[in-house]
Amino acid sequence: MDEREKAIEVLYRERYGRFRDGVATITGDHESARDVVQEAFARALRKRRTYRGEGSLEAWVWRIVLRTAREHMKRTAGVTLNGSFEAALIEPGRDPVLAEAVRALPPKRRMIVFLRYFADLSYAQIGELCGVSEGTVGAALAQARRALEEQLQEETR
Repeated sequence: MDEREKAIEVLYRERYGRFRDGVATITGDHESARDVVQEAFARALRKRRTYRGEGSLEAWVWRIVLRTAREHMKRTAGVTLNGSFEAALIEPGRDPVLAEAVRALPPKRRMIVFLRYFADLSYAQIGELCGVSEGTVGAALAQARRALEEQLQEETR
């Protein structure tokens, strides 16, 4: 077993739950999310030699996971996720106001919120995954929090 294979295996063992729960917000259930995550990690293992060690291994795997989730949604539901996705970050039945507020965020901001609070990635990892600087990640999160706060305050008036 080479070093990259070991690192991917450790990532899978330590972070599987985060990957599965994150993907479940895209696929709509944990059963299909489990399948997507397993397929994505199998792909990561097959492609491990393409990972050059530049940047975070977890961010590299998240790219594969999100691509696999897009393919899964297209194949099973006929849904095309063009560069971003409609993650159901908050179940509407649990908190319809918050779910609507999150849905109102621009897609890139919604993606950054997802990666930070649901995938638990660092600013550096999110920046790498989204192709932006850490400062841009911080600014996007601050703008998202402000927009959510404003929308939630309007709802409580």
